[in-house]
Amino acid sequence: MKKFLSEFKQFAMKGNVIDMAVGVIIGGAFGKIVSSLVNDIIMPVMSIITGGDGYKNLKYVITQGQAATDTQAAIEEVAVNYGLFIQNIVDFVIIAFSIFVALRVIMKFKKKEEEAPAPAPEPSKEEVLLTEIRDLLKQQADKK
Repeated sequence: MKKFLSEFKQFAMKGNVIDMAVGVIIGGAFGKIVSSLVNDIIMPVMSIITGGDGYKNLKYVITQGQAATDTQAAIEEVAVNYGLFIQNIVDFVIIAFSIFVALRVIMKFKKKEEEAPAPAPEPSKEEVLLTEIRDLLKQQADKK
């Protein structure tokens, strides 16, 4: 059991898992922001443009609902809420576009990092010593 817990701790503390957890938390918050943008800003403007009272209320009623009476229980309305579907599509498009833009910016920064020339590696001690010997031999040959 100790080995299992030790392996789990190593797995959980790896950078990728922690990065993923942070991404999920930020993604959830981002999803709320996008939903608010769609629900509170875009869809009201769209409903004004289309002349309706909003996409949330668009639906195709299959069976009308009925209120409860003394002799009969209430019957719920059965409807296809295609307005909510349209709203979710708009949510998805905005989220997908935002992720695309963010990834594009990140890839540009990575590309610039990769294009930057790497500094020349320091010569090893052996190379330095051999260079000094070469220079000394060259100086001695020039004196003769």
